[in-house]
Parts: sequence; C-alpha cells; structure tokens
Amino acid sequence: MPPPARYDEIQDVYDRSVGDDVDDPATAALLRLLPECDDRRVLDLACGQGRVARALAERGATVVGIDISAALLERARVAETRRPAGITYVLADAARPDTLAGESFDGVVCNFGLADIDDLDGALATVVRVLPEGGWFVFSILHPCFPGWDEDAPSAWPPDTGYYVERWWRAANSGYRGTVGANHRMLSTYVNSLVRHGLAVMDVVEPLPGDAWSARAPGRALVPVYLVGRCRRTSSAT
Repeated sequence: MPPPARYDEIQDVYDRSVGDDVDDPATAALLRLLPECDDRRVLDLACGQGRVARALAERGATVVGIDISAALLERARVAETRRPAGITYVLADAARPDTLAGESFDGVVCNFGLADIDDLDGALATVVRVLPEGGWFVFSILHPCFPGWDEDAPSAWPPDTGYYVERWWRAANSGYRGTVGANHRMLSTYVNSLVRHGLAVMDVVEPLPGDAWSARAPGRALVPVYLVGRCRRTSSAT
C-alpha cells in the first residue's frame, strides 16, 4: 500500500474547492480534446475524488481511476456508491512498474496531476505500458511558464530560483502549492519526456483563463495559466 499522500492532508479543502464541476478552463479544454469515449476503456490517472472519472463515465467510457491518496479515493468511492457509474478506483502509485500490471486501456487522462507526481518518467512509462499503439493520452497542467499573480495563484516555479531550476517546492501561501507543494519542470522537460516515451504530441491548447482570473490581475498582460495536450502512443514507445 502506498504511504500517506500529500493530498490526504487537505482532502476537505480540495474536495470543497473542486467539487463535481468540470467547467473550469483547463478541465473543459481537456474534455474537448478527448476522442470518442463511448464503449472505450479509459484510465483516469491521479483521479483524486473522481470528478473527471465521473465526467468520462457520463460520456460512455468504462473508467478506472488511480490515485495515491487514500483519503481522496474514499470520497470518490462514496460518490460512486451514491450514484453508481461503474467506475473502479485503485489505490496505487502510478509511477511504480508493477502498477496496473496486465491492464490495457484505449486512453489515459491526467487532469492537473503530473506536477504532483515526483517520478514523471515512471508515470509516463505506466501510461505507455497500458496503452496500445495508437492509444491516446490527454493531460492538463498549470502552465510551466506561469509567473504567478497573487496570494493563492503562485508562480509555477520557485520565485527565488526562477524558471530554469527544476525541483519540488512549496509556495509561501495558503493555496494548494503552499500546503502540498508541487514539482516544477520546464516546458521542454515535459515535451521531451513525452517524446522519449513514445507519446507523440498531436494537439496543444493554452485555454484562456477566464474573466475571474483576468480580474485578479488588473493592468497586467494576460499570460497563459494552463497547458492542455493530447498525445498518441507510437510504435516507438518504450
């Protein structure tokens, strides 16, 4: 069993914050990039309390959700009991080589999870292992170049070291990154890691952050906050 996860500490705050809504700009863009899900088997990697998994099930997919946070998965399972959608939830570390051994999926989704995963290469190795050639991987992240705006919208990178220094860090505020931290990686690191694992980038979207975000930075130039991409598993996947 995985050790206690960082998100176990903020399960109540996180669940209240995200709820069941999937209409925030990044998640909405991710769902728009999805191929047809009807009668497809889809893995929701770093599924949290299951909001995207439930959206996938509504689109006709057979869904398996995996997360390292036992607390968030318990909330996902409670929601499944209250409103059954046929979703299976698995408590496991997605970066381990034995995770989901023998499983196969038509597609994999990871919404805002990659920066929380310490072993990016291990997680991407799992993605390609469970996908057939031509299978798809759709992900969203906080844009690695985002310079930050205010108290709970911190920079994507540690302000004291800047964009070019990659490391796990905890922001000095009360937002998610101030409580559970995140892994900063340059945009080139994400792209090169995808390519190295045989995940060919097909589409990239930088959705507008929306009026609420824009209002938080009056007088500043609007910059990308989110990055959403769709990849295809190639025959060169390792």
